[in-house]
Amino acid sequence: MRPLTVRLTLPLLLLLAPIAAADTPQIPAISEAMQKFAAAGKISGAVTLVTQDGQIMHHAADGQADLESGQPMKSDTMFAIASMTKPITATAVMMLVDEDKLSLDEPISKYLPAFADVQLKDGAALERPITLRDCLTHTAGFQGSQAFETSLADAAQDIATRSLLFQPGTKWSYSPGITVAGRIVEIVSGQPLEKFLEMRLFQPLGMNDTTFFPSKQQQARTAKIYSPGDKPGTLKYSGNPYSDPTKVKGPNPSAGLHSTASDLVKYYQMMLDGGQANGKRYVSESSVAEMTKLQTGDLETGFTAGCGWGLGFCLVRTPQGVTEMLSPGTFGHGGAFGTQGWIDPKQKMIFVLMIQRSGFGNGDDSDVRKAFQTLAVDAGKQ
Repeated sequence: MRPLTVRLTLPLLLLLAPIAAADTPQIPAISEAMQKFAAAGKISGAVTLVTQDGQIMHHAADGQADLESGQPMKSDTMFAIASMTKPITATAVMMLVDEDKLSLDEPISKYLPAFADVQLKDGAALERPITLRDCLTHTAGFQGSQAFETSLADAAQDIATRSLLFQPGTKWSYSPGITVAGRIVEIVSGQPLEKFLEMRLFQPLGMNDTTFFPSKQQQARTAKIYSPGDKPGTLKYSGNPYSDPTKVKGPNPSAGLHSTASDLVKYYQMMLDGGQANGKRYVSESSVAEMTKLQTGDLETGFTAGCGWGLGFCLVRTPQGVTEMLSPGTFGHGGAFGTQGWIDPKQKMIFVLMIQRSGFGNGDDSDVRKAFQTLAVDAGKQ
């Protein structure tokens, strides 16, 4: 079957109007920007959400979730959030740390013995064991894909067969370390990761559309992923290598969740409020502080200049470029398909950008993200 290619021309701008409840607060400039990106063939559409001081100041859906059928973006459209899954898995780890069931600095081989025999790619032995902290900060030295079509247990065992790129803790390299951490959550809790998160985080927070295994109904309202078409200004449908519902056999702790903007902001607000929401504590204030403080020192990290790494979260150390409007200490994560979620404690703002695209370069350093955040911060200062 030939890939769908759609050129977004000016008449289609009529289809790009925001779809949201009449009383939902909106920042018109953000929708205008998303509509222009859609018309230029850079996105099919977007759901954007901004909060400040715990209140929604903008929530809009623009463009289309499915270009072939003409299905519009809606406020409850679901998205494959890819690596935005990582901080959520890290939160599960910290819940067990709070209960003294895990320690960040103990060897992961305590739970997964296969990692006791891991060597460097040159055959050298490890100077110290790999720790859970290494896994959560991408400093373990792991290499290889974060995608898998097996059980989580088998995926973790596969990672243990790969040689390390460097001695643990000496460098930073984006890796499937959080996949290993997710498997340890299963072992220690005695529950599948998806059940642990559902019972401990998603259900209590009311995140009813956040799942590793979307139902048929949820799949029907999930935005399709598009890549650049064969001609400028066009898009063509592309697949989901991380969490294709037809292939998923186990939860992917690094990249497997599907969610909505409304669900994610509940999680981010809980983190911004020090680990509690609606009178319930999910994770200790000290664990939130540990997750959102710089863990990687002076190591060079990705994915944008001036950033470092916490536990599962990327941190803005020195705002510049795409982060220039954010405060030092802002934390968040992007996803392989362009989704972004960032929390600015100083400005008390949360930014959620939901799009689905691949092949457009570094999603963390995109013009779509920069335009969205700039317009949101400008509005927040008024």
